[in-house]
Amino acid sequence: MTSITITRPDDWHLHLRDGKQLRSVLPHTARQFARAIIMPNLKPPIVTTEMALAYRAQILAALPETLYGSFNPLMTLYLTENTSPSEIIRAKESKAIQGIKLYPAGATTNSDAGVTDITKCYTTLETMEQNNLPLLVHGEVTDTNIDIFDREKVFIDRILAPLTQRFPNLRIVFEHITTRDAVMFVKETSKSIAATITAHHLLLNRNAIFQGGIRPHYYCLPILKREIHRQALLNAATSGNPKFFLGTDSAPHAQTNKENACGCAGIFTAHAAIELYATAFEQAGALDKLEAFASFYGADFYQLPRNSSHITLKKEHWIVPEKFGFANEKLIPLYAGENLTWKMT
Repeated sequence: MTSITITRPDDWHLHLRDGKQLRSVLPHTARQFARAIIMPNLKPPIVTTEMALAYRAQILAALPETLYGSFNPLMTLYLTENTSPSEIIRAKESKAIQGIKLYPAGATTNSDAGVTDITKCYTTLETMEQNNLPLLVHGEVTDTNIDIFDREKVFIDRILAPLTQRFPNLRIVFEHITTRDAVMFVKETSKSIAATITAHHLLLNRNAIFQGGIRPHYYCLPILKREIHRQALLNAATSGNPKFFLGTDSAPHAQTNKENACGCAGIFTAHAAIELYATAFEQAGALDKLEAFASFYGADFYQLPRNSSHITLKKEHWIVPEKFGFANEKLIPLYAGENLTWKMT
């Protein structure tokens, strides 16, 4: 196959930052995707509808003129133990906010204001269930005595499974899943539960972090796992099961903050997101399943219309740039300086 045309995809999990950094990375996403779920873990976090609408306006103002009108940012609120049911109702009525994000406190970048005790959020979660507003979950526990490679599985057992039982009609997106355990959980639970899968978790296992020394640009949270888990994710993504769909979790950090004694977690993939997914699906012999995964299943789960425009990917060798500008700093993309074999026209 030398080319493939698919319905224009959406990114159901994206970090854009703000200010000059936002303006640097936004065009990468907007040229490929029609919509994206925007993560709220800024400083300060986006905790009210008013803040989310202001952030949305900032994103739209940062779009290049050539892309204005072709990209729609879908906003989220950052769940805290003080998020009120009335705020959930305001969010729903705004029509701009598509979900509420659960970060266990300390789980990832800018998650310090996250939830320490999920039971304190039960009244708010009940309001979300009643108003059909999804919960978007970063699925890891943060106990220091739990091995970092086991945190997703423990989260399922301790937090997620009880939540699905207590709130059976609450739509939940188990974001950026990384384990066979997560795949099995999503498959076996009700239609109210779905999951996003990143391109980097489809393409890489944890060996990538340590090949030839510590590779900070392969460090993300949830961390890359064993090969058996990568294979389980690839099988899920290419299975045609509508519970699994595209979410890049593209997370830009300045080169100086990655190549650091305490480097930030996050992999930047927005520069070639759909090409990276095409690479993974081709490796699995499943390019015919890419369109539904990238363009249909996420929209269906979020109860939004599918896109009507299309994009075309061609079989073409090209070299990923070594770095991109990132405000006044540099940003190192996934596979910097390496060859990719699919390119969006």
